[in-house]
Amino acid sequence: MAWQPHPGWRARLLQPLAWMYLALAAAHRAWWRHLRRPARLPVPVVVVGNLVVGGAGKTPVVIALVQALRAAGWSPGVVARGYGRAAGRTPCLATPASSADEIGDEPLLIQRRSAAPLAVGAQRAAAARLLLARHPEVDLIVCDDGLQHHALAHDAAVVVFDDRGAGNGLALPAGPLREPLPGTVPPPWLVLYTGRRGASTPLPGTHTPAEATRVLAFAAWRQGQGGTGASAGEPLGALAGRPLLALAGIGDPPKFFAALADAGLRCTPWPMPDHARYERPPWPAGTTDVVTTEKDAVKLAPHAGGAARVWVVPLDLTLPPALVAALLHRLPARPAPPSPPAA
Repeated sequence: MAWQPHPGWRARLLQPLAWMYLALAAAHRAWWRHLRRPARLPVPVVVVGNLVVGGAGKTPVVIALVQALRAAGWSPGVVARGYGRAAGRTPCLATPASSADEIGDEPLLIQRRSAAPLAVGAQRAAAARLLLARHPEVDLIVCDDGLQHHALAHDAAVVVFDDRGAGNGLALPAGPLREPLPGTVPPPWLVLYTGRRGASTPLPGTHTPAEATRVLAFAAWRQGQGGTGASAGEPLGALAGRPLLALAGIGDPPKFFAALADAGLRCTPWPMPDHARYERPPWPAGTTDVVTTEKDAVKLAPHAGGAARVWVVPLDLTLPPALVAALLHRLPARPAPPSPPAA
């Protein structure tokens, strides 16, 4: 219902609740803007977020953003909430031995793909301070899904939309919006569209990344062949003709299934709840081939496939040069590197 282009009668019945939601969201923003000042870090902060519920592709955008900032000379670190992690609200750092239970599935994927220092915590400012204390080389923070987290000030924001756009244009629970869709893009924002059917909102200046899709065997992916800048793997169409089960525990599983269909694959869809945990293989016995997302793969045990062959589909994005240039323009000048000691 929330993604229909025009509000139906169910959405209209829920609209009074949507007005209440918007009023509470506005009060929350005003509280942080006028009564409690957001925390300001000693380094620039770039937020990646969206205005709608559900997955719009923020995780691959964070990975691509870290790569672009690193290429521009920055040393970025990443801060995330760590949704669903067992450690609760206490900030913690990601390590090579971290698991999805400890830091969350999306932060674990970001850390593995980008190799950036990363900290998680419900209070992003506390997580960022921990990260900066342990990694003094970090000179910029990328905050994953922090657009509505007003306790941390930011210098720029990359706002992500996919094919669903703003749906019916209404706020929760009558529609998908977390906050009203602005008439114009506020100055700190840059709008990125991760879909494949053309810009999905009326916001001007929308950028679209280049997307490359490949597939790797699960064992090769775990060995790091899906990492930053990797070119390992085969075209997704290489799996054509196999009896595939498509596993997707993401914000929008049909998006993954549609991408597989567009590549000519015939799959049995196997949607799972977003952030689902896999204590054992979630597919039925007798399955021969499983194709899944990286977000699901990070939660599978090393030998989870058993008799089934498991294939992983990394989603590799390259940010448009115009967006990267506009983002760098919004950031303060990079600090000069320390001078070498005198001989």
